Amino acid sequence: MKHIVIAVLTGALALSFGHGAWAQGNAPASPAPTEHPDPLVRMHQQVAAANHLYDQKVAAAKKVYDHKKAEAKKERDAAVKAAHATAG
Repeated sequence: MKHIVIAVLTGALALSFGHGAWAQGNAPASPAPTEHPDPLVRMHQQVAAANHLYDQKVAAAKKVYDHKKAEAKKERDAAVKAAHATAG
């Protein structure tokens, strides 16, 4: 069992070093195209972009909600404190 683990680790180490050598023969990477030629990939990219925009808007709305909720809590706490003070 020990030998299998050592063999796997040695193989993984060799592959990690070999990957850099393979990339040396390649030309510099050109900038990524904005649109993929495959329509399904473009659809998934558009859906991901829409979801990202939605998440941003929800996060902004949640911040506003949390702020308003904190203000309302302060007002409620002040009213409760005043009610307790008058009751004695």
